[in-house]
Amino acid sequence: MKTRLGTFGHQVPAIVQSAVGSAVAWIVAVQLLGHAHPLFAPISVMICVGVGLGNRLRRVAELVVGVTLGVGIGDLLVSWIGSGPWQMALVIALAMAVAGLLNSGELFVTQVGSSAVLVAMLVPGEDVGGLDRMADALTGGVVGLIAVALLPASPVAIAGRHLSQLLDALSTVLERAADAIDQRDADLAAEALEKGRTTQSLVEEFTAALVNSKEITMISPLRRHHRARLVRYETAALPVDLALRNARVLARRTLAALGEPGPPPRALAESMREVSEAALLLQLELNAGREPMLARQALLAVAARERPTNLGFSANVTLAQLRSIAVDLLQATGMDHDEATAALTPLTENQRRRPS
Repeated sequence: MKTRLGTFGHQVPAIVQSAVGSAVAWIVAVQLLGHAHPLFAPISVMICVGVGLGNRLRRVAELVVGVTLGVGIGDLLVSWIGSGPWQMALVIALAMAVAGLLNSGELFVTQVGSSAVLVAMLVPGEDVGGLDRMADALTGGVVGLIAVALLPASPVAIAGRHLSQLLDALSTVLERAADAIDQRDADLAAEALEKGRTTQSLVEEFTAALVNSKEITMISPLRRHHRARLVRYETAALPVDLALRNARVLARRTLAALGEPGPPPRALAESMREVSEAALLLQLELNAGREPMLARQALLAVAARERPTNLGFSANVTLAQLRSIAVDLLQATGMDHDEATAALTPLTENQRRRPS
């Protein structure tokens, strides 16, 4: 219930934007444009605003063009063949086929089909032309953009929430892998691997959240001062993605290492925990709007420490992945790759040599 309430809280701005914008768009279309039933105006607002989606400007353009195309095809066919179930099926098929050939975007094709349905079945015989419906769609799209501009969600909160989920997941994978080494428990290593395998969807959601957040700062003058903070999230995006990929490999090799004659040393588990804590520190500093200097110092301390020697093959790979994660997170704090790599303690000759 707490999770659902938290998710709902993040959707409240979009719900308010959709509700208020739909009412305003209807009033504008009725009072200013003189349309008796401007169905496409509130529909356009809801599609434009969405719930946590980006690319609003493109969606408005696709919406207007999609409505125009759907209405045009629908009006033309209905005037020839009339209305009815089979006529509706034919109208939808032809309208969506034409849309698919012109643009493979899901919104565009769906909007063309739904517009054709409304023309063919819901509003037959009304004295409303395609230009009127296009005007309604454009009105709703513009009002939707204004609603986003004047009732904006916090772009920093959107990006920060999704990045926090990524860094929490990374920390969890490292903590469980460390526990697996300490307890010599392959089941915990398997849990770490399973957790790591579920993170790709979080990466994709964070990428979409960044697009959404940047768009809000572009549309809304009330949120433009957040651009500098969003730059830090953009800087962290790719390195954190790479860190999660490396964490999946780390968990897999930890599981393999626990089945080898010489299991990983507990000192490796301690280093994992320190990197895990640095990831959480990075999360806190970015969400607080600070330069992540404390996280960088913690990672540099881990990177400078002497590494265990005489490891088995899988433990060596685990160590290499942990070093890669440290470099990734250092880049997430704003360091460049060469500087972050140079901070690592050089590997000994035994660590460079692959076991036979």
